[in-house]
Amino acid sequence: MRHRKDHRKLSRTSSHRKALLRNLITSLFQHERIETTVAKAKEARRLGERMITFAKRGDVAARRHVARFVHGDDVVRKLFGTVAPWYADRNGGYTRIIKVGRRLGDAGETALLELVKSPELKERLRKEAEEAAKVAKAAAKAGGKVAKAGKGEAAAKGEGGAKGEGSVATAEAPKKERAPRPSRGEKFGRKGVPMAPKPTTRGRQRGKSGD
Repeated sequence: MRHRKDHRKLSRTSSHRKALLRNLITSLFQHERIETTVAKAKEARRLGERMITFAKRGDVAARRHVARFVHGDDVVRKLFGTVAPWYADRNGGYTRIIKVGRRLGDAGETALLELVKSPELKERLRKEAEEAAKVAKAAAKAGGKVAKAGKGEAAAKGEGGAKGEGSVATAEAPKKERAPRPSRGEKFGRKGVPMAPKPTTRGRQRGKSGD
C-alpha cells in the first residue's frame, strides 16, 4: 500500500531517482529554466523550493545541507548570493510549471520548470545588467586608450634610443685608414714586403759590356 508515500518513483531505483533529481535541481539553479516531463518537473519542484528556503536562512548549517544535494560550488554560491535574495519578501511559490505539449517520439507530456520573477525583479535585473554593460564598455575603452598611449611612448623611446646609440657608435668608432694602393709594377712577397724589381735583359747586357 502507498499510505503516506507522497513522492513519485519515476520508474527508477532510489539511487537513480536521487541522482536524477539532483541533476534537475542543479540545472534549474544554474540556468533558471529547464524542460522535462511533467512528472519529473512536479517532483523537482518540491525539492527546488525546499533548497531555496534553506538558502534564505543563509547560515552555515543551511549551506552545508544544500551543498550535500546540489552539485557544484558555483551553483551553491549563486543560490545563496543571487537567487535567495530575489525571494526575501516571498513565502513559497518560487517556481512555476508551464506545460508545453507532447514531445515527438514517445509522446511524453513535457513542461517548463522555471524560477518565478516578479515584474519589479525583472526591471531591477534589467537595470543592473545595463549598468554592468556600461561599466564594462567604459573600462574596455579606457584600457584601449592606455594601451595605445603606452605603445606610442615605447615607440618614441625606441626611436630615440636607437638614434642616440647610433650617434655614440659613430663617434666612438675610429675611422679605418685605407692602405696605400700599390703601383702597377710593384710586387709584394708572401709577408707583404715589397720585392725589388728584376733588371731587364738589356740592363744585364749593358752591365756586362761595361765591365
